[in-house]
Amino acid sequence: MSLDPQIAALMQQLHSQPMPPWSEMTPEGLRVGYKMASAENPEPVAEVREHSIPGPGGELSLRIYRPEREGPLPVLVFFHGGGFVMGDLDSHDNLARAFCNALPAVVVAVDYRLAPEHRFPAAVEDAWTATCWVALHAEALGADVSRLIVGGDSAGGNLAAVIAQLACARQGPAIAHQMLLYPVCDTNLERESYRRYGQGYFLETEMMRWMLGHYLGDPQTRDTRVCPLHTPDLRQLPPATLMTAEYDPLREEGEEYAERLRQAGVPVHGHCYPGAIHGFMSFLGMVGLADRAFADTVVAVRTALSGPSSK
Repeated sequence: MSLDPQIAALMQQLHSQPMPPWSEMTPEGLRVGYKMASAENPEPVAEVREHSIPGPGGELSLRIYRPEREGPLPVLVFFHGGGFVMGDLDSHDNLARAFCNALPAVVVAVDYRLAPEHRFPAAVEDAWTATCWVALHAEALGADVSRLIVGGDSAGGNLAAVIAQLACARQGPAIAHQMLLYPVCDTNLERESYRRYGQGYFLETEMMRWMLGHYLGDPQTRDTRVCPLHTPDLRQLPPATLMTAEYDPLREEGEEYAERLRQAGVPVHGHCYPGAIHGFMSFLGMVGLADRAFADTVVAVRTALSGPSSK
């Protein structure tokens, strides 16, 4: 299928402003221009509260969103995307607000440390600390700890998958569901989806090589805290919602991870969106396909929380 027409129009705008080679880019310079499709008028929620907790590298900032619905509610620990180098609480505020209202759930967005100032495993350590804090303070948050979700997009999806694995290996906290939106699952940049879609579709092979180089130093690592796909035993992991995009270099690793989870007996709702690019769900409210994928994700997570199912 060809690119979704609305996405193609956005891509045309993006390509009208050529970027310098990745070898000339700096994390600081890229962060200045990094903006997801945030609404000028953010979707209202009942409450947004800034909070900080002690983290492995100092104070760890969280942003807590509450919907109008009374608790106890599910709680979503949300990790933003941005290749481990970019992104923050503001870049994905639109998605956090939307999930807060639509699930509905208390959403705790995590401002984990970024590379290259803080290389791997800093982001994982922050994600783990935040998840444990949420589990411990769920009642005070008006949340039901038995419905604890970890989720995120791209690099954030990677962190969510890794935290689900760590929680299983460390025997807690109990994760009810993992919501993985076009996640990074591996560091292999030689897959067919990289060859087919690694240039001209927003996320490019050289961009991933640049970001992984900053995050890891050694982009060829197969550490399972970076490559959840390489964890030998995936049994006992929580059910997953795993969404991928047709024109995404990460498509194959995401689909392979979903299949490995199924083979391990983990219920998975997985879907690949034809005509979509990496990161497309951030265009919520601007692109019809993003709206549909978001609605599908919400239904899948709600269904999983109400009882076991596999698709």
